[in-house]
Amino acid sequence: MTGAAPALPVVLLLHSSGNSARQWRGLADALAGSFDPVPVEFYGHGQRPAWAEDRRMALVDEAAHVVPLLERAGGAHVVGHSYGGAVALKLAELHPHLVRSVVAWEPVLFRLLIDDVGSLQHAKEVVHAASAMRKRLQDEDAQRSARTFVEFWSGSGAWERLSPAAQQSAAARMPSVMRHFDALFNDLFPRERMARLGIPMLLLSGSRTVPAARRVAHLLRTQLPLAEHAELPGMGHLGPITHPPAVNDRIRHFLNSLAKVR
Repeated sequence: MTGAAPALPVVLLLHSSGNSARQWRGLADALAGSFDPVPVEFYGHGQRPAWAEDRRMALVDEAAHVVPLLERAGGAHVVGHSYGGAVALKLAELHPHLVRSVVAWEPVLFRLLIDDVGSLQHAKEVVHAASAMRKRLQDEDAQRSARTFVEFWSGSGAWERLSPAAQQSAAARMPSVMRHFDALFNDLFPRERMARLGIPMLLLSGSRTVPAARRVAHLLRTQLPLAEHAELPGMGHLGPITHPPAVNDRIRHFLNSLAKVR
């Protein structure tokens, strides 16, 4: 009589601010059979209700929603894009005994820019975009707010290239997106603690990304020297969405390499 097959290692998939867990559908398919991919929805995305408390949301609040999944799995790998990448690193900081590895595509750690003297211009660009988004949202013009958000990351004309349905979806998410910006601006990055964690990390970025994201990637190279850093050619901040085969292959290769070591 044979025993039950061992459980596959769990991989939690954390999406970006402007998307939902569906963005990782291709990666989930690529990992199936070797891993157990589990998509996660953030507050105000997919079927998850918006943040409803009076106080300002923090990254730790978003991370707290993921912790039960980590505990249930007895530990898991965590993959995140943009805001999801920032939450993935927060999980590693708070629960290193439960995070097996982190893969983050351009984690938007805006506080790194604010706290770095050499990055003040990049910080101003992000703050200016966030202020414009907030003002338009307060003026009850969610469409213009969403357009500012989309074109900050993807350039002029990106909004017009979206379908009407995609535009409507982006506009509906803007209240949650602004909560994300607030959380990111206020979350200090514990560089020394993170550098000592010893958790395998793959930090990815695109060669054609926006200056602010490129600067964050540069700072992370210096502050997390033990992590694996890679820049993928021809991609921008939305690389996991615009070039899923190449990005998914890189992530799958990294996770497979860890499985072989174990």
